[in-house]
Amino acid sequence: MSVPIVRTVRELRAAVAEWRREGSRVAVVPTMGALHEGHLSLVRAALGRTERVIVTLFVNPKQFNNAADLAAYPRTEHEDAAKLAPLGVQMLYAPDASEIYPEGFSTTVSVSGVSEGLCGAFRPGHFDGVATVVTKLFLQTGADFAFFGEKDFQQLHVVRRLARDLDIPIVIVACPTVREEDGLALSSRNVRLSPEERRAAPELARILFATAGRLTGGTPIGETLAQARRAILAAGFTEVEYLELRAEKDLASMEALDRPARLLAAAWLGATRLIDNVAVAPPRD
Repeated sequence: MSVPIVRTVRELRAAVAEWRREGSRVAVVPTMGALHEGHLSLVRAALGRTERVIVTLFVNPKQFNNAADLAAYPRTEHEDAAKLAPLGVQMLYAPDASEIYPEGFSTTVSVSGVSEGLCGAFRPGHFDGVATVVTKLFLQTGADFAFFGEKDFQQLHVVRRLARDLDIPIVIVACPTVREEDGLALSSRNVRLSPEERRAAPELARILFATAGRLTGGTPIGETLAQARRAILAAGFTEVEYLELRAEKDLASMEALDRPARLLAAAWLGATRLIDNVAVAPPRD
């Protein structure tokens, strides 16, 4: 059994129109390919909620602020289709760049507020690229639901905000981060880690979970985050871009842990940039 691959908006919309006539609900799972178990968990969640699921595969050049990073991003369409086939996905939408950004394309979707700071500060233009392509995918597919992982927590907020602000009739469904047995958050970038780096990589998650526990226990935020930053560097990471406590609801900066929060981090391990986040509960009274 193979997954039907569609490459044009015209084919995509024709298929969705037929599904609508059948009374089916439609979900979309946007990806850039190089699928791993994290992506597949989103697909399973979508299949459990709707009758028809579209997985998109598009390596979006507008969300890369580094040309070398774009060139190095894995393109594995054949392998991705093979992973999707046993799940019963109804469509793999894999458009060419010219289908998404035709000649003369001159529109950018920009989401302020939640896109600022964190990854937005270190990857200029990244979230404009994400917001633009996601808006197009939502409008092209006409899906009822879209599934995103919580590992890219800031991206999740950007997507929620653009759908709300632009009145796009779609429900954004957040799914938990999927981890390896040793705690490392699944990412397409993990394949770039050397064996030594792969052994060190789970320390990021371990330190985040331990730090979250200390914060919930009432330790001072500034001192606790400073200790965590030093621990990440001591574990072999070469740079900590950010390590911040933000409100879970809106990513607002927090001076006191008085509501549910997220501890978010981005750190470099050799030539690989890893991101992760964990939930932080406020201290019990």
